[in-house]
Amino acid sequence: MSISSFSFPTAIKFGIGARRLVADHLGEHGCKRPLIVTDRALAALPILDEFRASLTGLEVAVFGGVFGNPTCSQVMAGAEAYKAHNADCVIGFGGGAALDVAKIVGVAATHPGDILEYVWDHPNVRPITQPLPYFVALPTTSGTGSEVGRSSVVSENDTHLKRVVFSPKILARCVFADPELTVGLPPAVTAATGIDALTHNVESYLSPAYHPLCDGIALEGARLAARSLVTAVREPSNLQARSDMMMSSMMGAIAFQKDLGAVHSCAHALGAVRDLHHGLANALMIDTVMAWNYETVPAKFDELAHVCNVAGGGAAFVAWLKTLKLQVGIQGGLAAHGVTATDLPRLVDIATKDICHQTNPRPCSAADFERLFLGAM
Repeated sequence: MSISSFSFPTAIKFGIGARRLVADHLGEHGCKRPLIVTDRALAALPILDEFRASLTGLEVAVFGGVFGNPTCSQVMAGAEAYKAHNADCVIGFGGGAALDVAKIVGVAATHPGDILEYVWDHPNVRPITQPLPYFVALPTTSGTGSEVGRSSVVSENDTHLKRVVFSPKILARCVFADPELTVGLPPAVTAATGIDALTHNVESYLSPAYHPLCDGIALEGARLAARSLVTAVREPSNLQARSDMMMSSMMGAIAFQKDLGAVHSCAHALGAVRDLHHGLANALMIDTVMAWNYETVPAKFDELAHVCNVAGGGAAFVAWLKTLKLQVGIQGGLAAHGVTATDLPRLVDIATKDICHQTNPRPCSAADFERLFLGAM
């Protein structure tokens, strides 16, 4: 029998108003000069001003240079901001993009070379050897769950290919998960990030890797998303729904240490070729890929239908995914979102090379990916 190693080490402060605990927490750990890493949109909004004002007794600087699918150059710019402020800690404040950058700004600020040299599959990958700045995370979306993850996904500056820095050393020392921070999200962002959270839970559960702890977390995460995503989109101020989605997002990210599947390989390709928002890319592919996966593991689909309160078993679950997308306002296929037939060769090539589909329940060839992308058009 093989030995499997599990770890769920992240400390989490979860609940309405959790953001107000950050100043005292940093003070207790001897931090005085935080750099807030956030995205351009949030940097200009009152929500960041309100949070910054709560950091009493601290000398605060803001790096608001994250935008789109984050790139290696954004990480390096954040590292320069960290050094210019003579910072002693990092606060990640934002969605998955901002948090992915925030997680490795400290690596780039304290280690030599470009951050690209620290991605896990670099031919001469550099090790993280120096102590990293104290890092805390505050998610403002409920999708990637990046706040509890031990990986950072950033794109190459020129090719836009997604690369991964992976290390338990970049985990947040504490997460302040405050559902109130998501109340102002536009419905379209709530929908796309929410489908992202659901996808993480579903793909993690379907992965053939052995990890019963993650299976249990993934099923509960899927149940929470199924219960509350539509309400969170339609009733933006519903804090119970916002809480459910924030928890589902974190549970999905914890669960996918078990690994993901072909939906994510497709989404990574769509992000590289068409710069599609990651959650939207997942949403555009999930029902097509799941219909293809169904015949391989029908019993698992039956269980997903059960926890998501979908009558009719696993086949009905696949149909429900299509209905859910319409209910949250995600319409059309890939073509409606700018993908063309001329994109297919590069999409197929990137998806085939992507590591996520190696744990898809049904093996995927390049020909399979071509059929999946055409089916989602």
